[in-house]
Amino acid sequence: MAQQAYMTETDNGGSGPERRGNRLRRLFDRMAGARRGDPRMWRRGLFVAMCAVLLAVVMLVHSHIPNTIGNLGSLIETFLPWLGLLVPVLLLLAVVRRSPTALIALLLPSLVWLNLFGGQLSDKTATGGDLTVATHNVNADNPDPVGTARDVAASGADVLALEELTASAVPTYEKALASTYPYHSVEGTVGVWSKYPLTGVRSVDIKLGWTRAMRATVTAPAGQVGVYVAHLPSVRVKMEAGFTARQRDKSADALGEAISHEPLRNVVLLGDLNGTMNDRALNAVTSQMRSTQGAAGNGLGFSWPASFPMARIDQIMVRGAKPESSWTLPETGSDHLPIAARVKVATGG
Repeated sequence: MAQQAYMTETDNGGSGPERRGNRLRRLFDRMAGARRGDPRMWRRGLFVAMCAVLLAVVMLVHSHIPNTIGNLGSLIETFLPWLGLLVPVLLLLAVVRRSPTALIALLLPSLVWLNLFGGQLSDKTATGGDLTVATHNVNADNPDPVGTARDVAASGADVLALEELTASAVPTYEKALASTYPYHSVEGTVGVWSKYPLTGVRSVDIKLGWTRAMRATVTAPAGQVGVYVAHLPSVRVKMEAGFTARQRDKSADALGEAISHEPLRNVVLLGDLNGTMNDRALNAVTSQMRSTQGAAGNGLGFSWPASFPMARIDQIMVRGAKPESSWTLPETGSDHLPIAARVKVATGG
């Protein structure tokens, strides 16, 4: 009798995994029934299926979404990788609705997302390279500039760029970094620290009215490298104005113009660009340079905000030099994460 009671309880209630397995089995049985001519199954979950198709279209044609209204296109491109989180949400709804139509439609956004970002999920880092560079927006309100300087110097970078430097904090960073970097220069709110000699240092006009970009030649053992450090204007998301980025876009165009006239073969751009590689507003820069993270990183390399990184708006880009590895450094007292890369300096030509 005890055995019979146990069997009855299992048949009626069942365990969690068995019940879930039975639900999936019933779903596939219904799909089989639909193939045999039951049209009702295919009509179920049409709204979920349409959402899946719309999601795929948005990711596929993101570069054609206009910026005329609140810079909507740039806003979507800034957080484009996160649209992939909608796929499991829609998958759950498709299972709840027991809809084969929705399940099939979900293949579209899944394939589009993998095409856009699947390659970044693999580890592309190599062991080569002869120059290590790093960049960090140290945050004007950083409560621990000495600790931040110590942390970024520990990265082993040969060339270090810092952004959002205040006049009062510059002496602190200079003192903290002096033993590691014998050469440095600060222009406005950006600076570069180097283990190798710096020449040709000058500010770069990015149409702001004050200095937030600079250029210097680093004479490394492998050859000369033109290093640009930039902090493009911030962007804001406002209910009444959308994604306000007009000044950022104007400065990006000016920065791209300056880099296009750089005579050196090897060029490295370090800085907080307040935009991702997907953002068409940075085309003046991204069209002529490669992202070290995209070419030689491991993962998406999000850098902001430091407490919960959601986008990579801090960038290391190269022209001429070959990216070998790229990574994100541990959190400091800033609201940005520092990032670093190792590149191979091109010779000859």
